[in-house]
Amino acid sequence: MKIGLVCPYSVNRHGGVLEVVLSLKAGLEARGHEVKIITPSPRKHNGELHPDVIFAGTSVDFRTLSFSDTTSQVSSRADVEKIDAMLAKEQFDILHFHEPWMPLLSRQLLQRSGSVNIGTFHAKVSDALLPRSILRVVNPYLKSVMKYLNVLTAVSDSGAEYVSSIINEPITIIPNGIDLKKYQHSPVKKDPEDRMILYIGRLERRKGVKFLLQAFQLFSQTNPGVKLIIAGDGPDREKLELLAEDLKLKNVSFLGFVSEELKLELLAEADLFCSPALFGESFGIVLLEAMATNTVSVAGNNSG
Repeated sequence: MKIGLVCPYSVNRHGGVLEVVLSLKAGLEARGHEVKIITPSPRKHNGELHPDVIFAGTSVDFRTLSFSDTTSQVSSRADVEKIDAMLAKEQFDILHFHEPWMPLLSRQLLQRSGSVNIGTFHAKVSDALLPRSILRVVNPYLKSVMKYLNVLTAVSDSGAEYVSSIINEPITIIPNGIDLKKYQHSPVKKDPEDRMILYIGRLERRKGVKFLLQAFQLFSQTNPGVKLIIAGDGPDREKLELLAEDLKLKNVSFLGFVSEELKLELLAEADLFCSPALFGESFGIVLLEAMATNTVSVAGNNSG
């Protein structure tokens, strides 16, 4: 079959949804299917073509509806004639839409699709956190998208919660997965005397890194030789770095965005992986990755 995986987020912005899309592509191709990724053209794109990636529309900064401090690059409106030409050329058997409620590319494609359309919901969206003015826009928009979808899935009960509240259609839960082979050949743990706590993720309010730093200050008083490594970037990075200075933390390093190779090395070397998210998680892939490397993992007590 020929399958199109629709990712509303820019391929230049690393994230859980993109990881799932790339893994699905590899898995489907291993089973003999032809797979292409349809995604908005990244901002400041140099025009270089990516293999098996179809750019439709452009990316704009978008503050997600679920959490006011989470910003992503998502698709803006694409040229209708170009969409029609692309669909006519590719002749997809299946189009798989990830986060189909995200504007605007998915809805444009769905309105013109002659394929079997699958929708997968990743994010936890809580109507308790959304202003009524936003809900009055979001609910009709989502319902207008849902009528074009033949099959609905979500990565967790948390991911399905909001959609289930506004439609009466079955949603199949298909949890995220990882390729365990990637982690079976990870580097061996280093000297047990060189101990390290690791965080990997975006640096934004809901991820709770502020409280990790505060907890590490107390922990360091009796464990002065332990390091805290924070890998990732986001809108709160500067504030968190200043907080680390204010707390006089000497063994904290902010690495920023890290490559896949370095991420695997850090997970293998860590003595403890900590995910202190306060809310808004749906299915954290990095927790699976940490457990796959036999790293002790501690996470916040919230759904997803």
